Formats: sequence, C-alpha cells, structure tokens
Amino acid sequence: MGTMNVSLPDALKAFVDDQVEAGHYSTSSEYVRELIRKDQDRQRLRGLLLAGAASRPSAVADDAYFDGLRRRLGGSSQA
Repeated sequence: MGTMNVSLPDALKAFVDDQVEAGHYSTSSEYVRELIRKDQDRQRLRGLLLAGAASRPSAVADDAYFDGLRRRLGGSSQA
C-alpha cells in the first residue's frame, strides 16, 4: 500500500479528527479512503448516466413497457 501525505488547513483537519473521534471511522486514513471510494463511485455513475443519455432508446418507455418490467420482476401492474 502506498503512502500519501496531505496538508490540510486547521479547520479541515479538525473536521476529520471529529469524524474519527465520533466513531464514524477508526483513523483519518480510513476517512480519506472512504471519500476517495465514494468519489470513484460517483464518477463511475456519472459516466454510466452520460453513456445512457447519449445512447439511442431501445424501446418506448410507455405503460406496456413498465408493465412488462413489473411482470418480469414479479410485481403487480398498477394503473
């Protein structure tokens, strides 16, 4: 595992320390790793959403389409 030193203003360091002291994270490194993972997930989701928005629709999303999805998932059709 690599090491990275990060300089933070006092207010940000105090915030990170508060998160650790409150028991949300066991170390400041764990907190930073979690932030990075969440940002990776956000960027991945953004990429998927942009790809979906740029793609052509494969089917009309009308009532029949959603009824079919509900049937495949075992749900009920609602009007």
